[in-house]
Amino acid sequence: MPDHCKWDSGSMRSVRPALPVLIFFAMAVPVWSQDALDRKVLPIPEPQSPVITELDARNAKAPPLFKVTAPNGAPNVVIVLLDDMGFGQSSAFGGPIHMPTLDMLAAGGLRYNNFHTTALCSPTRNALLTGRNHHVANAGAITELATSFPGNTGIRPLSVAPLAEMLRLNGYSTAAFGKYHETPAWEVSVSGPFDRWPTHSGFDKFYGFIGGETNQWAPAIFDGTTRVEPPHDPHYHFTVDMTNQAINWMQAQHALTPDKPFFVYFAPGAVHGPHHVFKEYIDRYKGKFDQGWDKLSEETYARQKQMGVIPANADLTLRPKQIPSWDSQTPDEKKLETRQMETFAGFGEHTDEQIGRLVDTLNEMGVMDNTVFIYIVGDNGASAEGGPSGAYNEVMALNGILQDAASILPHLDEWGGPSTFPHYAIGWAWAGDTPFQWTKQIASHYGGTTNGMVIHWPRRIKDKGEFRSQFTYVTDIAPTVLEAAGLPFPKSVNGTVQQPFDGTSMIYSFDNPKAKETHTTQYFEMFGNRGIYHDGWIAATRHSIPWIQVQNPPLTEDVWELYHTADDFSEAHDLAAKDPAKLKEMQDRFMKEAIRNHVLPIDDRRSERFNPALAGRPDLMGNRTELTVYPGMVGMMENAFINVKNRHYTVTAPVELRDANTNGVIISQGGRFGGWTLYMKDGKVHHEYNFFGVERTNIGDTAPLSAGKHVIKYEFVPDAARPGTGGKCALFVDGKQVAQGHIPKTVPFIFSGDEGADVGLDAETAVSDDYKEGDNAFTGTITKVTVDVSPPGLSAADQKAVADAEDSALLDED
Repeated sequence: MPDHCKWDSGSMRSVRPALPVLIFFAMAVPVWSQDALDRKVLPIPEPQSPVITELDARNAKAPPLFKVTAPNGAPNVVIVLLDDMGFGQSSAFGGPIHMPTLDMLAAGGLRYNNFHTTALCSPTRNALLTGRNHHVANAGAITELATSFPGNTGIRPLSVAPLAEMLRLNGYSTAAFGKYHETPAWEVSVSGPFDRWPTHSGFDKFYGFIGGETNQWAPAIFDGTTRVEPPHDPHYHFTVDMTNQAINWMQAQHALTPDKPFFVYFAPGAVHGPHHVFKEYIDRYKGKFDQGWDKLSEETYARQKQMGVIPANADLTLRPKQIPSWDSQTPDEKKLETRQMETFAGFGEHTDEQIGRLVDTLNEMGVMDNTVFIYIVGDNGASAEGGPSGAYNEVMALNGILQDAASILPHLDEWGGPSTFPHYAIGWAWAGDTPFQWTKQIASHYGGTTNGMVIHWPRRIKDKGEFRSQFTYVTDIAPTVLEAAGLPFPKSVNGTVQQPFDGTSMIYSFDNPKAKETHTTQYFEMFGNRGIYHDGWIAATRHSIPWIQVQNPPLTEDVWELYHTADDFSEAHDLAAKDPAKLKEMQDRFMKEAIRNHVLPIDDRRSERFNPALAGRPDLMGNRTELTVYPGMVGMMENAFINVKNRHYTVTAPVELRDANTNGVIISQGGRFGGWTLYMKDGKVHHEYNFFGVERTNIGDTAPLSAGKHVIKYEFVPDAARPGTGGKCALFVDGKQVAQGHIPKTVPFIFSGDEGADVGLDAETAVSDDYKEGDNAFTGTITKVTVDVSPPGLSAADQKAVADAEDSALLDED
């Protein structure tokens, strides 16, 4: 053995070779000075390496190692964004929902009571994570309603780099957990592109769901860009799961790189519908809402005054006539609706409890003192999307179908559990936005756009427990974070010159409650509801109402209102008639801002825009009338799958069976709350159409199929060319009809916000009760499945032949 590898028997120390020692010291070189970095161009250009002429490394000194780190002392950043919680719902802002984590952070930080959002989820999230107005980010509405007009395309421009990318390129670790809802709907497939997925938008890590909502008991989860099936466990809940993931990620980052700050974007699906929570949380609020929404609004208003959440001179606005009074509700309606609010409140408390686990972890890690913790209590006003009576299945409301209490009441005892997809009645949403008018989607009024917000940063904020009342907006968060981190706004990111932030930092307000506000002008627009804030005044016009499915009036006929919010916090006193000159000034200002921010033309359509052809946005299927899919293709979202709604279609599947007792799903789309499935049970072929979980049509063969190869086909022939039409349905095996039936009505626009099409199984929730969730894989062999939406009697091949013949005839004419 060579001498340099021998042990010193006296000291039991190894005698190490000389060369590794030299290598060790050669590696311990100084890093590039961070003060010398130009952080206005990202990524920060690597300096040119010096020319080295020395032959032997032993005689050379290594230059500083280039490495980008965050500025010295840069804080960790955690942004929590709740979903669909109104200004008057959390206990920290005078509401009835017990949220001790929010209360604790508010007591140790600052509460902002004049903070505003866009009135809808996707637009608010884009504005939050980019610091630009939502139309500038091409997020005029949710991505599923994108159009081809600038401001509404759903495609974030390269000149609008996200905050997460700015932080990542400046030395932060970054992660997002929960709801994203910023990726264009037609890009949510294995084919991408992935440019606008979270992990290509500045986040190193993503664990959550891509769409606008998810089933908390059976979510459609992505880890990065990979679909993950959650455990089918009765104790599972997504908010708990995403919190576990966030905690594990933070702990790992701090353990391995304790000097590297991290940015966590924590966006639960809560408290957006479906309102899913464990029964024990619902029971905590038993009887607490028996007084109804009118009285609840009055109680909340009184608490807000007492706590100083609202000014002493703020008035309680009147309930709009389009929202029924509590006294007008029948005993059965009251019984149902109190349960709805109990469930929502329990959902809110459960969510805050999970956020408390995040805070506990930060404290245990010893980093809370230098963590900027921003808790935004809602991405818009409370949601009225459940309709006048609430909804057993919220997806029905998204399709423009309202449910009455009589049809919902049988589900009362299950409310909030896995067999429901529930939402509360509009009266609770209105009360949840106390003291303001209106609700989510109504961007013209503060009930749609005002949300409580808390900033907690012990190292920097000294005025603990105080309120700040400067006008602030969701685009102010990104500039605030950059200033807190000591970072400049980048002129260029990844080679593209950047559009400036539309927001302004809020740090100026930390030490001075009377500081002059810096965000002095802000437009609002959503589905034609629009307004403009400027220097303590707001002009507004309510154009449409989410739950009233009628033809909207012409935009030119909208009636505008005028409020001096510097003196009238709640927008209770309309001054339009008294000061028409000021109103005209504000209307002109709105048009100027609308033109500058790509707000025009205004599109007030809602459910119709779920159809890409009607909306004019990209469609992954294009003009195809046929799609062939294969085993293993699962989770294909509706915007990445051929549209079978309101049209004739066939589903054809060549299969091979091992025996005459084959079971499992051949292909399915949607889930328990709406969809269709082609499957086998005990060797017999079946098809089931599930109309929102309230009406099912199942047809099936009476005899089992023999072992061997077969061709199974399903056909639907619509009764009429209109959304939601019923139609005839039939099953065929090897060319022979084996079953037929009639489907009374079908889903007009959207099956699900998160459950897609699956080949060879039915993931997440099951379309049919004929098979089990998590145990429904096809036991035979599927060659392929072809979905053909050609008109009856004309296959895709026939259509192509006709088109070719027509083209040939045109050429002959030329």
